[in-house]
This record gives sequence, structure tokens and C-alpha cells, in this order.
Amino acid sequence: MSRRGRRPAPLPVRDGLNPTRLALPREEAWGSLVSYLEARFPGDAERLREQVGAGEVVDELGRPYTLTSPYPGGGLAFLYRDVAPEAPVPFESEVLHRDEHLVVVDKPHFLAVTPRGAWVTETVLTRLRRSLGMPGLSPAHRLDRPTAGVLVLTTRPEERGAYQELFARRQVAKVYEAVVTLPPGLELPTTVRSRIVKQHGVHQAVTVPGDDNAVTHVSLMRPLPGGRALVQLRPETGRTHQLRVHLAGLGAPIVGDRLYPVEREVAPDDYSDPLQLLARSIAFDDPLTGERREFTSRRTLTAAG
Repeated sequence: MSRRGRRPAPLPVRDGLNPTRLALPREEAWGSLVSYLEARFPGDAERLREQVGAGEVVDELGRPYTLTSPYPGGGLAFLYRDVAPEAPVPFESEVLHRDEHLVVVDKPHFLAVTPRGAWVTETVLTRLRRSLGMPGLSPAHRLDRPTAGVLVLTTRPEERGAYQELFARRQVAKVYEAVVTLPPGLELPTTVRSRIVKQHGVHQAVTVPGDDNAVTHVSLMRPLPGGRALVQLRPETGRTHQLRVHLAGLGAPIVGDRLYPVEREVAPDDYSDPLQLLARSIAFDDPLTGERREFTSRRTLTAAG
């Protein structure tokens, strides 16, 4: 999907997937674009030569590269990469709402929102683009793969920025629920304020000194057996892993969390212990129609009883 301020890709969505965008390093020198591609993706060298020869690799203006095209250092190349087979994720999103501007779904645990890393076709976005026949569909906000609940997607690329701005300006009321291990002496309700940083390539986000950039309001919904509790979370901000970091910091980690407070190895296809975190509801004033939008998940947290 296109980032705000970036020129749209010159190739259309195909089979639910965006083309791959390659930024060609300016400081490198290659005799031809093909030489660079073969070195970048040695396992796909033959297939890449076929694509270039067929005019399927283009620049940012949609002009096809050829087998003799010189290496355009600092330029861009767009192409479709062949997708490796993926094990099916045995959970489905439920469509809660659909109109000309939005598609709102109830996302299950274990299903990634957008293609990334090991998950490309087994994602909310790719599945919905295919099943609904909507290649312009894009998420308006993030929801972690382990988290279930309400996810808002926009139907038209030109309208996506208006909805993203709502989240950026904190004009969206979000309510989450979580089952946590409740430590003795923790008084609720409470508000957690901290500075959270997530480094690229590092699984965990961390709290660091500095001005607050993450705020979460935590309240008790009801106690549960075994020292657990169902809590409600109202985040004012949307930092990566914010709710998981804040609850772990309170000594009340979310049941089923594989990252916090300590990372633990679990097989990718082990669905036996889902993160007990649910995006229960979301509400905002629609930037295009002005109407109040409110969507609520129909899912339940298994550990909540």
C-alpha cells in the first residue's frame, strides 16, 4: 500500500498483493539493472530475467526496463515477486460493516493485517482483497498479529489519508479488553504514562527515559479465578506494543503474551495459547461524511470465562 506522500505504484494490485518496490542504491555501480537484480535475489535469477525480458519490471513512471537497461542508481524498480507457499492460518475475519468508504472486520488472533515477513497471502488484507474483489482496500490503522478485534480498512486509496489522520491526531476512541495476571497490591483504575521505543529488527519495545509518548488508562472490569482479572484499556496513543508494555510494566502481563515481560519461543503454528487482548470497540467522527461511527467486536477472550 502507498505511504502518505509517496507516488502511487505504477503497477496495479495483482491477486490481492501490491508490487514490490525496490529502491536502487545510488552508491552502488552495476553494469545493468538485471545484474543488480540477479545479485540481490540470486535464487530467483532466472525468473527475474524472464520478467525483465517480458517488460514486467518497470520504473516509477511505469516504463519497462529491458535486459540491456543500465543500472539506474538512485532510481526505483517495481515488479511482482513470486510468493512462497504458506501454511494456512485456520481463522477468519468477520465483516462487521461495509460501505463505499469503509470495510470493518473482526480480526481473529494469529492473523497478520498486512503482508510482511513470513506472512504474505495469509493476512487480513490479502484475503479480503481477493474475497471482496477490492484491490484498493487498505488498513487505516495497525493491529498486531496476536491481537484480535475491530480493524478499520478504507476502500479507496485516495481516502485513506483522511482516516489515518484521525488516528494520528488522537481523534479515535479505542477500547481494549485484556485478561492479565493481577499482582497483589495493584490499585485500579490507574493511568500509565511512559516513553516507548521500538527499534527495527528487535522484537520487544522498551520503556526509556524522556518525555511521555504513550498513555494508557487501565480499569478493572472483574476479577477472575487464579489471580487473574479482566481489565479495560483505553489508550490515548498508539505506540507499537503499547498495551503489552504498559501492563507488563505494572507487573500485570497479558495472559498468553509471548513477548512480555520475557520473550519465549513458540512454534508459528501453535495456536493453543492466544494473546488475551481484544480490540473491543472503536469510535470516531467520519472525516468524509461527518457521521458518528462506532464498531464493536463480537469476539470473546477465552481466558475471561
